[in-house]
Amino acid sequence: MKPRIHPYISETNFARVRALATRPGETESLIVDKALDDYFSKASDLRNDGALVRRLDRLSRQFDRLERNDLLLNEMQALFVRYFFMVTPPIPESQLDAARAEGEERFDLFVEHLGRELRAGRRLVQRALDEMVTDKTDFFSDDELDRLHQPVPERAKKDNQHA
Repeated sequence: MKPRIHPYISETNFARVRALATRPGETESLIVDKALDDYFSKASDLRNDGALVRRLDRLSRQFDRLERNDLLLNEMQALFVRYFFMVTPPIPESQLDAARAEGEERFDLFVEHLGRELRAGRRLVQRALDEMVTDKTDFFSDDELDRLHQPVPERAKKDNQHA
């Protein structure tokens, strides 16, 4: 036999339960039992949500770093282009063909050098960005940052007695 309880509920909820119980195969007890199962499963889900929230925080920090790096790269490129236009004199018409040939040769050397650096795993721009910009992850590990967002544990009673 199932245990019996006698809880008090609001008139509104009582009317809802009564209305649902008029459906075939539904009883007041079954409706309340399903509601309690749902309530307790959500409480369990809330405990598991902590891991999800920590993962989302980590992803947010990674996205913030990517956004910061993208902004810095765009600013660096704009600064370089501006400087290049300021210091590069116009090329006379008679030297354009030679300048284009030399430009293509230099570009090919650049692409070759870039390929070597990438294959070797060296990231010059990332190193430059890391040296220029710092954030809290440069001073704290991910575990330390996660602990900053957790509640402080209760102190032992003896610590309170000495205070």
